Amino acid sequence: MRIDIPEGAEPIPYVWGDMVPRIGHAASVFSMSVYEYSTLGLREFEAARLRIAQINGCLFCLDWRTEREGEEKVDAGFLDAVAQWRTTDAFDERTRLAAEYAERYAVDHLNLDDEFWDRMKAHYTQAEIVELSMSIGSWLAFGRLNHVLGLDSVCVLPSAQSS
Repeated sequence: MRIDIPEGAEPIPYVWGDMVPRIGHAASVFSMSVYEYSTLGLREFEAARLRIAQINGCLFCLDWRTEREGEEKVDAGFLDAVAQWRTTDAFDERTRLAAEYAERYAVDHLNLDDEFWDRMKAHYTQAEIVELSMSIGSWLAFGRLNHVLGLDSVCVLPSAQSS
């Protein structure tokens, strides 16, 4: 951990809320909005989110699985499929493109060429592309922030606390 956290304080709420309350609050609202208002299908949403988690190395993000009312979480093998997005037979084209876009956005954004955009536009609406772009930006920034500061190594998922 690279930031000192007072005894008994929860790391993310302390860093995001107590240390920089105005910026942290705005960041938190944006981050939560990505989950609350997404119109993307859960599999493409999770493929992009988990690919960013893999690239960032964020332990908390790698453990997290998004839940939505009326939808099942992605299955246990989904994380491995995301790592193999180029060759897995577990993905439809939208899910594969979401993982590809997340990876290229994070590590090669200057080479998103016309061929890539033609494929994206064949499977996603303009609004979905903007939504996916904003979501990926959120995960990239905040997952990386948590990992760089070491917060991801001390945060525990609520389900893990009760085990």
